[in-house]
Amino acid sequence: EVQLVESGGGLVQAGGSLRLSCAASGFTFEAYSIGWFRQAPGKEREGVSCISESDAITHYADSVKGRFTISIDNAKNMVYLQMNSLKPGNTAVYYCASVDYGHRCKVLKGLYRYWGQGTQVTVSS
Repeated sequence: EVQLVESGGGLVQAGGSLRLSCAASGFTFEAYSIGWFRQAPGKEREGVSCISESDAITHYADSVKGRFTISIDNAKNMVYLQMNSLKPGNTAVYYCASVDYGHRCKVLKGLYRYWGQGTQVTVSS
């Protein structure tokens, strides 16, 4: 059974950093792509970043390029999203998701089959 559990959210001041974690089980990273998405109040869920380890592909939304970094720790079955220079507009519930296609990841929510429960990130001004 595929399971994804996010953690690491919290309250941070603008300009600060957070590292989100996603504990993955029930699949191997070689066969799956992983994505991070977020949903702010009253807005649709949007893609933030994705990674497919088999071909070392990563993608980022334009709004987070240069500030966010996605990574995988195979030994720990963990996926991370390092978020730096956070802005109030980054406030949202952040979700980890996976799909059983391990190449050329895309940050499109409709492609992802498995989702975590989300973790709240709040950035104060």
